[in-house]
Amino acid sequence: MELLNHYKEKIVKYDLINKFTYKNITNIPKLNYIILNFNLKKGETKSLIKLMSSLKLIVLQDPKITTSKTSNIVFKIRKGQPIGCQLILRNVKMNNFLFKMLNKILPKINSKKINNSSLVSFNLNNVLIFEELEYNYQFFKNLPNLSVHIKFSHCTFEEFCYLLKSYKVINK
Repeated sequence: MELLNHYKEKIVKYDLINKFTYKNITNIPKLNYIILNFNLKKGETKSLIKLMSSLKLIVLQDPKITTSKTSNIVFKIRKGQPIGCQLILRNVKMNNFLFKMLNKILPKINSKKINNSSLVSFNLNNVLIFEELEYNYQFFKNLPNLSVHIKFSHCTFEEFCYLLKSYKVINK
């Protein structure tokens, strides 16, 4: 995504330099990674294949199965049992996914949660927003919520809000 790279390097970077003061150019906050996460409900380990194949179709990268680290009697989960799948995006795939999110997905989402720790997280209730999954509706019609976490490098809250505005994640 040359357009997004150019936008990040030429526009966002220089806007941050003009708005805030930095002693060193390496102190400029930037996008670190994006985490995509599906969680399984109790006893639905058979749907793990659907979750993994949907993440692979969305991003074209193999997801990792997350397993429980401890057993929990209340939730009837044993140690080492699969509880979901996760995908961490960096560099080129992160930029591709971010470009897709900014143009197609985020305008349709209303609720975003912003923390002071340079993290934006939100849930996609309808995963069929992605065209890749919509074409295979019969296979992906009962998927759970997809959790998306966008992590920026360490910055102040003002810089963080300014970055979100420049990437068009928030409109305020």
